[in-house]
Amino acid sequence: MTDLDRTLNLVVVSAGTSDPSATRMLADRTAQRAAAIAAERGTAVRTRVIDLRALATDITTALTSQLITPKLQQAVDALGAADGVIAAAPVYKAGASGLFTSFFQVLDNDLLIGAPVVLAATAGSARHALVVDDQMRSLFAYLRALPVPTALFAAPEDWGDDSLDKRVDRAAFELVVLMESGFARQVRGEAWQRYQHEFGSAGGTELGIDLDSDLMRLATGGGRLS
Repeated sequence: MTDLDRTLNLVVVSAGTSDPSATRMLADRTAQRAAAIAAERGTAVRTRVIDLRALATDITTALTSQLITPKLQQAVDALGAADGVIAAAPVYKAGASGLFTSFFQVLDNDLLIGAPVVLAATAGSARHALVVDDQMRSLFAYLRALPVPTALFAAPEDWGDDSLDKRVDRAAFELVVLMESGFARQVRGEAWQRYQHEFGSAGGTELGIDLDSDLMRLATGGGRLS
């Protein structure tokens, strides 16, 4: 089976809190275009939506106690298996919403290595248009994800403008090409050992770590360096 024969997993993360939500609308439009573009190229896309509004309590629990609830773990597992991500946030007070940033802050730093991501934001004013590139892109750079070149932003006046559709098409195409390339899977599969990972981030597969070294004994209070 070739890469183009497999079904690709696309995960949409929406931090919209209203119903209906402009943030969710932008994310859904992008996901639909990505699926349509992929289909034209002979690739099937399976889309899953993570609605952060429904996980608000679970995210707060993880922030304050490091406890990952079963609902939150399902979202984490979905992201870990994603071939591509659409991450959409509303903008409040010149920044991506706290719900959005908190969710990605509780994730393992290694979870999204190499994952292609479309970054999208909505706001009540075009004054916030730079939030995507100024703030959200740096967050995903820290997570070592791979944001596509085209960022998406929509203020109220953008919804009736053809240029928004053009930007959505461009971002969706970039996402599909990166998903089809298998870049994330190759990086994680063939180059994983070249990254410095947090202990536990590889799901228990860190077999090369010497737990009986002086440094590890010192870290656990069981000894000291000579």
